[in-house]
Formats: sequence, C-alpha cells, structure tokens
Amino acid sequence: MILLGVILLIVGFLTGISILWTIGIVLVVLGIVLWVLGSVGHAVGGRRHYW
Repeated sequence: MILLGVILLIVGFLTGISILWTIGIVLVVLGIVLWVLGSVGHAVGGRRHYW
C-alpha cells in the first residue's frame, strides 16, 4: 500500500493530476498507520502482522 501510494505520488506530480497526488498521500498515510499498528502487536484486519 505504501509502495502504491508512492507510485501514485510520483505519477501525479509528473503529470500534474491532483487527484492522483491526493490518493497517493492517503494511501501512504494509511499504509504507515497499518504498518505501525501491526508492528506494535495490534490485530489489523484479523491479522497479527501487516506487511
């Protein structure tokens, strides 16, 4: 999810499409939040680990 967000950020920046930039930021932030929750031991989506 983080990788997809970064790809969308790059594509959105290069093409000037603001919706891709926005979706990329949301995906990166959501991916980091899920990664942190999974790292501290909270179950995310029924799984103990998220990666």
